[in-house]
Amino acid sequence: MEETFGCEYELFIEFTGLISWCRGASIGWHSDDNRQYLKQRDFSAVCYLNSYVKDFKGGLFRFQSGEPATIAPSAGDVIMYTADDRNIHSVDEVTDGERLTLAMWFTRDSSHDEDSNLISRLSQCASPEFPLPLPASANMYWFCPHQHANLNTGFDICVARLHLLGFDVHSLQEEDRSLDASEQLMGLVQLAKGGELLARKFTNVLHALQVVQFCHWKASELKTSKVGSDAVEEVKAMSRPQLETINALNAVFLPDEGLVTTTFGYLCSNGEEKDSLNLTDASSAIASWEEYTCKLLKELLSSLPQWETYQTLHKVESG
Repeated sequence: MEETFGCEYELFIEFTGLISWCRGASIGWHSDDNRQYLKQRDFSAVCYLNSYVKDFKGGLFRFQSGEPATIAPSAGDVIMYTADDRNIHSVDEVTDGERLTLAMWFTRDSSHDEDSNLISRLSQCASPEFPLPLPASANMYWFCPHQHANLNTGFDICVARLHLLGFDVHSLQEEDRSLDASEQLMGLVQLAKGGELLARKFTNVLHALQVVQFCHWKASELKTSKVGSDAVEEVKAMSRPQLETINALNAVFLPDEGLVTTTFGYLCSNGEEKDSLNLTDASSAIASWEEYTCKLLKELLSSLPQWETYQTLHKVESG
């Protein structure tokens, strides 16, 4: 990257993302530093893991100006460009198949070095105890189809994903009038569905989303497990004030359900999928999710010496 752009300074990897673009996914014109919390990004690189036409249709990468204007990739192709508004770009809607990319963003600012920050955080874990998810700033979860975020023309990604999987969010922060609307999702929340509420409290909306997505992912395995009486007893009828709180949150965080469906609709292309999970399933999945999360953390912690020495989790023997 430094050689390609003639950089006279060291670049650091700011963020790495393995991204699956399923049918219906797209993104409009934007630059990769188009939010205040992304201003540290200087360069971008996208490696294509599969091929246009052969593995997916649609999903073409387009630059707003300059050449090439359109990228029709093959597996192994890499495109690199500056992350600022000199390279405004978009991705067409994926119409069939699954588009797989490995995206990396680079920065000159060493304080945003992804590896160093991650190693530092993991090193602070004295033991693989259960780690609760810690959300980033609330504005990182707000999706807007335009360059400039607008609370009237977007949605909260966490709330939207839960909604598409059939769940709503009930915040336990509603009585604190001093809180900004977005902060209501950063504190204790509960899951609701079909006039019922799960009594179990989640640390924040990201915690609730991770449990539900785990439940969705492991649905076939979890369905074969016996549902305990505790899980059933945790599901209660919803009160009118609780319903009003949920509706008020949806009005703020899901002002445009049509945009949600357009953006993430592929998650529920099967109409039965939204109704396949219930609150009892979510309650039963919590322990399994905690066990799975602890296992992953334990594996990461055991790999730290290898990572710090070789910058990889797996040592590759030469020769």
